[in-house]
Amino acid sequence: MFNLLYKELRLATHPNLYIFTLLGALVIVPAYPYGMVFIFGCLGPYISFMYGRETNDIYYTSLLPVKKKDTVKAKVLLIVLAQMTQLLISLPFAVLRLYVLPDGNPAGIEANLAYYGFGFIIYAIFDLIFLTQFFKTAYKVGKAFILAIIPATLGVIIMEVLVHIPKFQWLDSVEPNIILQQLPILILGIIFYIFSILLAFRISAKRFQQVDL
Repeated sequence: MFNLLYKELRLATHPNLYIFTLLGALVIVPAYPYGMVFIFGCLGPYISFMYGRETNDIYYTSLLPVKKKDTVKAKVLLIVLAQMTQLLISLPFAVLRLYVLPDGNPAGIEANLAYYGFGFIIYAIFDLIFLTQFFKTAYKVGKAFILAIIPATLGVIIMEVLVHIPKFQWLDSVEPNIILQQLPILILGIIFYIFSILLAFRISAKRFQQVDL
């Protein structure tokens, strides 16, 4: 499995995936809608899958002595690795922001626990739809992306708009006592992400078995 993931990183990954992964640092930018970080986290895998289609990566992998389900697993792990790395990169910048820009983010939600919880949910929705749709054919990456990015974008918009509603302003706070109230959102987001990734892998592997390459 490690060898397949290594192959993905060295041969099948478009350079833009690495660039978009580094954009987790955007949480340090003042007056910026931080939900865009998650959109970039969806764009990176899409571009890599499109690049893989143009280079016949799936067909090449099918010629290797590996199971079809392992091919799917490598693609899933690539997406998870990129998205989790992006979030890890954003963390030190989110902490630094508290000291450099203590006045908050007028453009939308702060990079707090609720933000990361929503991020996991947005990624989960995108990954579940994108992967399961793509592996129906292992070719129609554009259609899979459109079907997945629409609900993901709606999720980002809802997250950014909610904090401007007085009743939900606590979602925008970075105060220690209020951050504890946001912890359940983060926990639920992580659980939902794990469940969605496992479900996406199971459905995608089953669908890819039926694809005639």
